[in-house]
Amino acid sequence: MGSWSEQQEVKKEVKEKDKVRREKLAGLFFDLAKLSFAGLVVGGIVSMKPDVDITLDIYRVVIGGISTIIFIRIGNTILK
Repeated sequence: MGSWSEQQEVKKEVKEKDKVRREKLAGLFFDLAKLSFAGLVVGGIVSMKPDVDITLDIYRVVIGGISTIIFIRIGNTILK
């Protein structure tokens, strides 16, 4: 009976380690989403000047928004 109890304890530890690993990996993707939003979206909006062609800034904002959404979805998928 002791062997079965030990096996259950090992399974519980492995399950807990996997849960922590998934949470940290999801946190990494959420942090990447925050960085891409701050760097590309907010940085692109702040650096827009009225007298300069803003097409590059618009592309930067769009790419930043898309990458932010992708990183958030990856993080949510990992947590599920």
